[in-house]
Amino acid sequence: MIKISRDKPSFTNDISASFVVFLVALPLCMGIAIASGVPPARGLITGMVGGIVAGSISGSPLLVSGPAAGLVVVVVEIVQKYGIEMVGPILLLAGLIQFLAGISRLGQLFRAMSPAVIYGMLAGIGILIIGSQFHVMLDDLPHTHGLENLLAIPGAIQKAVTPQDGFLYEVAGLLGMMTIAIMILWDKFKPRRLKLLPGALISVVLATTVATVFDLPVNYVDVPGNLLQAVQLPTFASLPRLLHAPVLLQAFTIALIASAESLLSAVAVDRLQTGPRSDFDRELAAQGIGNMVCGFLGALPMTGVIARSSVNVEAGGKTRLSARLHGVWLLVLVVAAPSLLRMIPTSCLAAILVYTGYKLIEVKHIRQLRKYGRLPMGIFFATLIGIVTTDLLSGVLIGIVLTSCTLIYKMSQLSIQVVENEENHQQVDIYLQGAATFVRLPQLAKTLEKVPPEKNLYVHLENLAYIDHSCLDLLSLWAKQQQERGSIVIMRWEGLMARNRKPFEVNPQLDP
Repeated sequence: MIKISRDKPSFTNDISASFVVFLVALPLCMGIAIASGVPPARGLITGMVGGIVAGSISGSPLLVSGPAAGLVVVVVEIVQKYGIEMVGPILLLAGLIQFLAGISRLGQLFRAMSPAVIYGMLAGIGILIIGSQFHVMLDDLPHTHGLENLLAIPGAIQKAVTPQDGFLYEVAGLLGMMTIAIMILWDKFKPRRLKLLPGALISVVLATTVATVFDLPVNYVDVPGNLLQAVQLPTFASLPRLLHAPVLLQAFTIALIASAESLLSAVAVDRLQTGPRSDFDRELAAQGIGNMVCGFLGALPMTGVIARSSVNVEAGGKTRLSARLHGVWLLVLVVAAPSLLRMIPTSCLAAILVYTGYKLIEVKHIRQLRKYGRLPMGIFFATLIGIVTTDLLSGVLIGIVLTSCTLIYKMSQLSIQVVENEENHQQVDIYLQGAATFVRLPQLAKTLEKVPPEKNLYVHLENLAYIDHSCLDLLSLWAKQQQERGSIVIMRWEGLMARNRKPFEVNPQLDP
């Protein structure tokens, strides 16, 4: 655990931490915007709102909010299907869903997601980001579907090796590879005194310097001189489209993923510091308000992000001031020096996203899941493959459904024992223990069919924790059939009835 120093006033620590977080957030805000298919200025607006608005009312004081790689694929899908003008209205609705969930105190529920699904979701998103941004890193256009991007990577490499149509793809590719190499080397060999400087910023500065000095023929970031030009307010024509089911589903998807990522990041931040714990309901409401503001301005979705938050803690941040100030520094830079941002090569930011996507595929997560058996691993890969081959929501739903089925199966353990009385061979005791649900119906039916006729049958249900209607109906039908074959059936379920506090609808002839 990282201990926060108490030697300096918190105000001084928060200011210094805010600068470090600002340096980390700057390239990521623009890179995520480009990866999402929107102007980079909109990513910067989300960073400002995440810092100034969400940071002021956050339920997790040291959590830093801003655009996140986890929602790139969702925004890309919205832009492709409905146009860039619908990003804002859909985000406005998603933020409202988050806000209502927060004031309804549903914050804890959003954390109730299987780690196998979360890790599979992050890995799937990482693969999709690599697939799309690899093409952007070569100054080429990505394809519309994630799987198509992955399959087209060999062709993109060939285009870079053998330039076509006068485009110098290899120049942008070399600049991107240099960016990735600098980040890897910086993370591994950075001096201890400069450990808080992010590798992404170092790589952007060096790559931009190279591109400027040699006047390289590559694409550069397009940032307007006036930030208001990047704002796109919702129109009256766009609001009725929110009532369409597919659009509502997109808003729900953003709300679900943004909430889960934010609250999981808040949990991680709590583990890193010894200060006040997170209020998850307040944090969820704050994220909702922030996303409503972002939606009104036509910006990107925001979430609480662990990378920037952990840097905030490590740099000595102690209060919400550090997160707020990082948003202020973003605003000051965009207003005062937009020309500096226009010097950054697009391939450089795409390379940062490629590296970010790679880091989302955590091998250690797979190793952790292996300790719990094959089922979590199966859910992980099913979620990952579902996201890559279909879409993000479908992949996550596949993981959730498989997790639910696994839970039902695990909780429906039923022990059935058929014991013939040694002294009285006419008496047979049948003991049921556990949970008799529809999942175990075939097992129960197969066992009961083997019970011989013309016996005194004592069915002991008092040790059952639960019995559903399907198993109860099977027992009733079986008992009637046994009576018709000359058996006497006595059901023992007084304890079960007492625990459930509800009378069972049974045949009176079967009562003891």
